[in-house]
Amino acid sequence: MTQLHELTALEQAAAVRTGEVAPAELVRHYLARIERLNERYGAFVTVTADQAVAQAEAMTGGTAAGEPPAPLSGVPTAIKDLTPTAGVPTAYGSRAYAGHVPERDAHVVTLLRRGGMISLGKTNTPEFGLCCYTDNDLAGPARNPWDRARGAGGSSGGAAAAVALGLAPVAHGSDGGGSIRIPASSCGLFGLKTSRGRISPGPDAADVSGLAVQGPLARTVRDAAAMLDLMAVPMPGDPHWAPPLPAGETFLGHAGREPGRLRIGRYAKPAASGVDVDPACIDAWEHASRVLEGLGHEVEDIPTPFGPEASDLFVKVWGVQSLGYAVDADAEEVLRPVTRAWREYGRRIDGAAFAAAVGGMQRAARASIEATARYDAVLTPTLAALPQPVEYFDEKDAEPLDNLRRQSAFSAFTSVYNMTGQPVANLPLHRTGDGLPVGVSLVGRPAGEAGLLALCAQVEAAAPWDGHRPPEW
Repeated sequence: MTQLHELTALEQAAAVRTGEVAPAELVRHYLARIERLNERYGAFVTVTADQAVAQAEAMTGGTAAGEPPAPLSGVPTAIKDLTPTAGVPTAYGSRAYAGHVPERDAHVVTLLRRGGMISLGKTNTPEFGLCCYTDNDLAGPARNPWDRARGAGGSSGGAAAAVALGLAPVAHGSDGGGSIRIPASSCGLFGLKTSRGRISPGPDAADVSGLAVQGPLARTVRDAAAMLDLMAVPMPGDPHWAPPLPAGETFLGHAGREPGRLRIGRYAKPAASGVDVDPACIDAWEHASRVLEGLGHEVEDIPTPFGPEASDLFVKVWGVQSLGYAVDADAEEVLRPVTRAWREYGRRIDGAAFAAAVGGMQRAARASIEATARYDAVLTPTLAALPQPVEYFDEKDAEPLDNLRRQSAFSAFTSVYNMTGQPVANLPLHRTGDGLPVGVSLVGRPAGEAGLLALCAQVEAAAPWDGHRPPEW
């Protein structure tokens, strides 16, 4: 007999609409799984069981009073702990913010609730979301559902672990340098880094560089597209706006369209010099190329569209942005070593150097987009290495610079597309002989989520991945 968590999010919503399943039944099912598995995997840092049950019990047919039906009404989800949620502890992965409770929601939290989704709590993230792995001094590491000895990736590692384990059907994530794609690849999920300006960071978040965006982590392309439809509503005054879909169209609708015959460029050499790509990541990339060719698309090799300077530009901007979280001077000592290293580095960069780095990123982004403009999508490995043991990114005994070098090599393909602002999807098409997920990335045209989702859904139909389940599923 099919268990509730085995249904896709859209299937759960359909069961709610027909009265086959009540929202409260779904919520209690997931809360029971969280109770059983979360301590072993570190997916959630806060579980809002009472609020979730109360919201679910107040719904009729998956719809809150006064709200129209939505494709995911009555379906549980989870919010990353970097994203403010009114009345719910939100520590940003840091002891410096332990006990912090925001007074108002982020806009995206409001939108998901308005769409009838029910948050089960806050998912684990590294301190201030600065790292490509998920570990902190509040909840410890988020572990990989396929191998507990390995990490879930970061910084949306808790969200990815939750979805891969069946603790939530879909989850909210954010991505400033790969933070949706890295854990999606590590945990065997579809993850979508959205276009700059597609999802509002309002009302309180600010990002001068435009690197950070939000997006869904899901088991299927259609689930992710349905969640994106709920989240992609701008706020007045947003600094970046992605062009909206034409009236009457949805991202979910595009996930059901044929993409046509496309021209796809591919490369597997990172922009940063001296990075060796694991053969398993190359195997995944080659496998994806064959799938795309089998669907009739034209796939051709292209030069890496970024120079080695791209990494240096990103690092400068990331260092300054690490200072965006206010911490009293006497509380700096409670921060983790890598966080302190980023902030110390950021303080050494003056305003002129920061402005020059932002400008350099914009020029590099324009050059890359121009170089790949004749392609409908670009295929790369998502990561340069397999999911790593939790200890690989140890902060207690290792030098911070050694840790940062390891992070840079591990995530060598991801941050450049935060610079361009293009949408990028991780596709969990491949696994090693012992079952570890290995993702590949498809990069869409600027503001091109619709076409990218159509292509990803076509690939998923040709080479389904949702039947693979981790050991404790």
